[in-house]
Amino acid sequence: MKVLVLNCGSSSIKYQLFDMTTTTVMAKGLVQRVGMAGSTIDYRKGDDGKKKVYESDILDHKIGIQKIFELLTTGEEAVLKSLEELGAVGHRIVHGGDKFSSSVLITEEVKNAIRDCIVFAPLHNPPNLKGVEAVEEILPKVKQVAVFDTAFHQTMPAEAYIYALPYMFYEKHRIRRYGFHGTSHRYVASRAAKLLGKPLSELKLITVHLGNGGSVCAINKGKSVDTSMGHTPLEGLVMGTRCGDMDPALILHIMKEYELTISEMDNLLNKHSGVLGISQISSDLRDLEEDWPKKSERANLALDVYSHRIKKYIGSYIAVLNGVDAIVWTAGVGENSPIVRSIVHREMDWLGVKLDLEKNEVTWRGAEGDITTPDSKVKVLVIPTNEELVIAQDTMDCIKK
Repeated sequence: MKVLVLNCGSSSIKYQLFDMTTTTVMAKGLVQRVGMAGSTIDYRKGDDGKKKVYESDILDHKIGIQKIFELLTTGEEAVLKSLEELGAVGHRIVHGGDKFSSSVLITEEVKNAIRDCIVFAPLHNPPNLKGVEAVEEILPKVKQVAVFDTAFHQTMPAEAYIYALPYMFYEKHRIRRYGFHGTSHRYVASRAAKLLGKPLSELKLITVHLGNGGSVCAINKGKSVDTSMGHTPLEGLVMGTRCGDMDPALILHIMKEYELTISEMDNLLNKHSGVLGISQISSDLRDLEEDWPKKSERANLALDVYSHRIKKYIGSYIAVLNGVDAIVWTAGVGENSPIVRSIVHREMDWLGVKLDLEKNEVTWRGAEGDITTPDSKVKVLVIPTNEELVIAQDTMDCIKK
């Protein structure tokens, strides 16, 4: 079966086409600046083919997806003879609320449930849904599957997801911790089990997904039991531009002191805080790590605060799990920042973590491995995430069912 995976953002569409008989990538790319001037679409044949970039007027998601279909089926780089070869389309859907604990075949009822969750993810669910509706219009007979970021965390116990607010907010408005990056945490946990040579059902794992956003997940016997992101992706770790955990009373104080509107405060917490807010240099850790530790005092402080928060969550999740077999690093920063990994694991000898300094210095870029010494009691693994493959696999499984 050939499965197309779509991840539709507000102004972008990531796509990958898989041949699931061999789980190989036939083509992939990115549509950028949807609905804006200067929109482009890039395309690679295969997983590591040469990237080609095309300029095109892409006014909406439907046109963007039509362009993707054209590239897949026409020209020298085509990988499909026709769209009839396409077996299914899998979509990344950010928020499924507490209605979905697994991936599902998309129906009118499922689309309505995704709409109901727009209040939880106003920036993500609407474009996710646009992608679904665009495929429906272009290929009405092709089956589609929704794969939710929140689904993996539906195994959390109530003590992990209930907020200490009047209970009516949960009963009436479903205000609770949902967590995100679930597809990534699920994938790297399964890969960790294979690297460790043990069944996932026998392992206690802490997975650390770090990109511009970031989250930590406590996984016991293959199930999420706690995670750092909350009702929204703002809670938890210090991120590129997001503040993460803070005293909620500060929000009221700052709004009063500076006479900020709700929208302005939301913008401050989500787009001007985090690593960028502390350093006043960049939200990209690569800029802060350049010439580290000779960079400015603020840059070093931002790195320290960022790393300290990760370390704090790892420690708390060891308590939640009553021990840990391995800590897994993934995503752009997790895979490629030896500096962050070294700061976080500094002075963890009480846990029995012994980093192999030479292995830790590697920026893994697609490779996976153990970065601890042979006698380390707790293993530290670097595993590149592959959310698209999980979405493709879930899509195929749903169609078969």
